[in-house]
Amino acid sequence: MKKKLGILAIAALLSTGAYAASIDHIQTYTPEYLGNQSQNGMINKSSVYYNPAGLVHLDNGTYFHIGAQLAVGHEKMDYNGKEYKADLLQYIPTLALYSVRDERTIFWTFGGLGGGGDLEYKDGVPGEIVASHILNDLAHRLSATPGLDQNLSNLLKNANFIDKGSSAEGKSLYGQTTIGRAWKVNDKLSMSIAGRAVLGMKKLKGDINLGLEGSNLLDKSAHIDSDRTAWGLGAQIGFNYKATDRLNLAMRYDSRVKLNFKASGDEKKVDLKFGSINLGEFGFSDFYSEYTPGTKTRRDLPAILALGASYKVTDRWTTAISGNYYFNKDAKMDRTKASPILEKFGIKDIKAEYDNGWEIALGNEYKLNEKWTLLGSVNYAHTGAKVSSYDDIEFALDSVTVGAGVKYVPTDCDEWVFTVCHFFYDQESGHYGDKYPQDKFPSVKNPEYDKSITAFGLAYTKKF
Repeated sequence: MKKKLGILAIAALLSTGAYAASIDHIQTYTPEYLGNQSQNGMINKSSVYYNPAGLVHLDNGTYFHIGAQLAVGHEKMDYNGKEYKADLLQYIPTLALYSVRDERTIFWTFGGLGGGGDLEYKDGVPGEIVASHILNDLAHRLSATPGLDQNLSNLLKNANFIDKGSSAEGKSLYGQTTIGRAWKVNDKLSMSIAGRAVLGMKKLKGDINLGLEGSNLLDKSAHIDSDRTAWGLGAQIGFNYKATDRLNLAMRYDSRVKLNFKASGDEKKVDLKFGSINLGEFGFSDFYSEYTPGTKTRRDLPAILALGASYKVTDRWTTAISGNYYFNKDAKMDRTKASPILEKFGIKDIKAEYDNGWEIALGNEYKLNEKWTLLGSVNYAHTGAKVSSYDDIEFALDSVTVGAGVKYVPTDCDEWVFTVCHFFYDQESGHYGDKYPQDKFPSVKNPEYDKSITAFGLAYTKKF
């Protein structure tokens, strides 16, 4: 019981943003990133997350960093001319503590690492509405069953199953705590090593309520309330090369985190009984077998290679470029089992496929005076998620992000950062046309996926 309460407490604190740059990973570890998304090669108060090896070049002292981000927007799916939408209002915290002493630094971070926030679709999702279309097409085919009672045959032939109030809620979040050490190899080169613990939590809760239009006959319902949790460990290594007083180069590698998720909860399936005909039953777990209560499934967080460079063009202007490469193909990610009942109906098992992902960012900082600095950046992210991976639970879309902000330094020991950014996502079509053969399921259409998210950030760093 104490373990469950502990997980719930961490979940409440770590609920992370829905603006992933890859399949599950986010890069919005700190509010400063929202304003300048090219952090990998910078040396600043946020380097503890992006370039820990560069911390050795900060002034000696103990630094406490705290931040908060607020993401607002929506995720939506369009299916058969109707929009299914979930509003996003998500808080994301950031905590870090690090000590710089001469040629070595010790650092600790805590916060979000990945996920898609908590989304509630009050009007259901396409995958639930598809259930009514499946029943319609099955009923129409069954109406021609030889020897079937004529009244039942006519009922099935003219059946029009409709949604009678379905709903769905999904949650995906990853929290991390990292502790490590950085030191100078020489005046130009420094490196860092760290260990990381990760908690992954995913949730699927939904209700399907179907019935015949204008009748209570043959009402069908399904329900699931399933939580998946996993713990994992990872490692981090970083290098920073201060080539000149103006040019800085950096590299960071975050290892793959192996996560064995276990699902727990309860599920009720739809019974496929039509008079004397009994085809069995199906439910959410036939579409998302990884959420079947009691099931264990691997879904790793892929390794990341992060590269960056910053160049001080003038005493006031610093420009930077960063790139991240996500090794998705080396990670095991929900290799699910096919559903026997769906195969019996002729519904294809489409396996989620992923290529390696990458992103590139350009950032600029312009110092107005000793207290105020302007931030600005643009980022392009290619997630590596193929259309086969898109579904109601998650859809990782490519994006362009534009960010801006200001940095305020009232004293040598205090720093405030205020930022905002907007994520422009590509709109993509789903794979229902491949999953549901049109000769057997002509009622099933293809969904469209889209997102729109704006994030605001506030951070404070104190040096003691």
